[in-house]
Amino acid sequence: MATRLLLADLLPGFEQQTGHAVAIESVGGVTAARRVLDGEPFDVVLLAADVIDQLIAAGRLEAGSQVALVHSGVAAAVRSGERRPDLSSEEAVRQSVLAARSLGYSTGPSGVALVALFERWGIAEAIKDKLVQAPSGLPVGSLVANGEVELGFQQLSELIAQAGIDVVGPLPPELQITTTFCAGIGVGSAHAEVVRELLAFIRSPQAAALIERHGLEQAQG
Repeated sequence: MATRLLLADLLPGFEQQTGHAVAIESVGGVTAARRVLDGEPFDVVLLAADVIDQLIAAGRLEAGSQVALVHSGVAAAVRSGERRPDLSSEEAVRQSVLAARSLGYSTGPSGVALVALFERWGIAEAIKDKLVQAPSGLPVGSLVANGEVELGFQQLSELIAQAGIDVVGPLPPELQITTTFCAGIGVGSAHAEVVRELLAFIRSPQAAALIERHGLEQAQG
């Protein structure tokens, strides 16, 4: 889901430039991985790097086909017009988490890392009743917008276009959770060469500015 809006903006340019039509289906990462593991055929899969590795190891994606596309950082958001908590340092974020009435997080990589952070801080037990995990495919920002959670954490690219919320800002550098999203080519795909063209397009200089506008960083190298 972190790359959903970016792809929607990028694909028309690719299709116009190459003449290839591309159909993208965006679902939560947990759901996507399960569908690939269950054998549903796809030409290309875009997920967090570690999940792509797992799908290659499971024989569902071509060995050696992994390509890093974008890096994604985590930000926090509150409902529009609400007080913005302090995110300026690790201790400020910790205090803001403890003070919030409810906390939203995802089933994806950012959510896993946040839970680990709360455990490292020693506050996991104290805040467990305040945690609200958004179901796979449901943006945390939507829970913030409807008032279900006071403070939500998710990939900036997923929060940036959500109506009804204010993005407070990214986590401070010492806490930042960066996920690299990669692509892998489906085993047996009849369109592997077209997929490689698409991935090269996403990594091209002409795509860099659009990637940045979506709160992501283009992968290099």
